Amino acid sequence: MASLRQLSGAAHHRLPANSYSSSYSVQLRRPSCCLAGARTFRSRLTRVYALSSNDIRVGSNVEVDGAPWKVLEFLHVKPGKGAAFVRTKMRNYITGNTVDKTFRAGSTIPEASISKETKQFTYKDGSQFVLMDLTSFEESRLNEADVGDKQKWLKEGMDCNLLYWNGRIIDFDLPITVRLTVADTDPAQGDSAQGGTKPATVETGAVVTVPSFVNVGDDILIDSRTGQYMNRA
Repeated sequence: MASLRQLSGAAHHRLPANSYSSSYSVQLRRPSCCLAGARTFRSRLTRVYALSSNDIRVGSNVEVDGAPWKVLEFLHVKPGKGAAFVRTKMRNYITGNTVDKTFRAGSTIPEASISKETKQFTYKDGSQFVLMDLTSFEESRLNEADVGDKQKWLKEGMDCNLLYWNGRIIDFDLPITVRLTVADTDPAQGDSAQGGTKPATVETGAVVTVPSFVNVGDDILIDSRTGQYMNRA
């Protein structure tokens, strides 16, 4: 503070013309402690991005009422009378609730700052699923409620995507196509041309409807979004 008072006082003294340039450079100089404090303050600020409602698209991430939402559907409406607006269907990343929300055309909406990290599911510890960052070896844990029905297709060694918002895990995604081994099913019958189907239990315990030619020990590809058989691997 003493240094700042000295600089402030120097700025109000009349100086000779031949010393003006040197004194000017002194006035711009700040104590290193003040610079460090300024850098620390700036580092704590979080840049908030915003987008126009006219730029909303499927998959856009927005922040509404202090929560992150993903846009599932949108429609730009221009009525014959009145102002244009954007009608959306959005899903709350945290609660999973889906709502219909309308925005005035051209209005500004904060964009949710969401990041994605790939981690490998390594093992299950009680009711928790442990995932590891293969670069830093840092572990993240998810409860069964966080994983939900996706655990039917989750096996050790599988790479998954974790979504973060404000340093918090808000969503968990499996690969769209997962490869699993058939653990139990009726003996194979005929070939694919016959078109018959039967239930099969895969290594994770999930039951999938498969073609009749699939056998125990076969690796099959499954769409993790729908749980449907895609092909034999």
